[in-house]
Amino acid sequence: MKKLILLFLGMALATAVATADAATMVPPGNRYSVQPDIPGASSRRTQATNTTFQAKYRKVYALLQNDAELRGKIRKVAAAYGIDPMHIVGAIVGEHTYNVDAYDRLQTYYVKAISYLSSKLSFAYHGEDVSDFIQRPEFKKCAGMDSYDLWECREQVWNRSFRGKSVGGEDFPDDRFGATFFQPYYAGQTFGLGQLNPLTALQMSDLVHKVSGLPRLDVSDPNAVYKTIMDPDLTLPYVAATIKKSIDAYRGIAGFDISKNPGLTATLYNVGNPEQRAYALKAENEKRSAAGEPEKLPEENYYGWLVNDKLDELKALF
Repeated sequence: MKKLILLFLGMALATAVATADAATMVPPGNRYSVQPDIPGASSRRTQATNTTFQAKYRKVYALLQNDAELRGKIRKVAAAYGIDPMHIVGAIVGEHTYNVDAYDRLQTYYVKAISYLSSKLSFAYHGEDVSDFIQRPEFKKCAGMDSYDLWECREQVWNRSFRGKSVGGEDFPDDRFGATFFQPYYAGQTFGLGQLNPLTALQMSDLVHKVSGLPRLDVSDPNAVYKTIMDPDLTLPYVAATIKKSIDAYRGIAGFDISKNPGLTATLYNVGNPEQRAYALKAENEKRSAAGEPEKLPEENYYGWLVNDKLDELKALF
């Protein structure tokens, strides 16, 4: 009898765990029948360089098509992080279609990476280095966290205690933490094959160190951060880690498995803050459930829509 009771309890526990882990699989493809509006800034940037979105897409497609070594690197990194290679491809294609043109050859990215070692960069605002700024007492609560939670916490402290405020007689801009401290060249600049920004790279440092064995990034060494972003061999794990975090956030927080929909991971790669967005979707679906309405699935934006629309063509390369 005792054995039967233990067996029953074990089965009940397994069922409870399975239920907790269950997530609604989001099917492949787009939820929107037509592409959502493309932001004006992206259109203006493309027009200013006398090109088109279609031409930029064909250019990044050609880079992938002509470089078997790059495709091999993408496959290898995707396997290490347990994701489909199309998620990495989607991020690269989206960035180079709607943000910057791809270089014609992968080698150019390596050359650019080396060039960042020759100039002295700094992450600072009005002469105060961010490594000194985060020593302020407001940031004490963030101590002891892994790199992802650490920089998320610091960004929250920035938003709550400094953004758009005057602190100790110093006025701080009403702008993002990353835009204020982590853009030593000019506003809105991202870099490399994955068009990563420095703050995202710093967030993913511990996960990349754990999975890929790369050295942890140090905020006091901006040159190393930029070299990592620009070097394809170093940046691809960071792209994969960023996508993996989005997939995990939507599964664990919102209860959706987006691992079969590269357009959704591309969307989150584009807009950022996957955990906040997962919590927002969870809250919306709780309201819908209480009102007897069907749950809302995650939706792609213009960037992710293109990735899903071109997915068969991109899959054919692999």
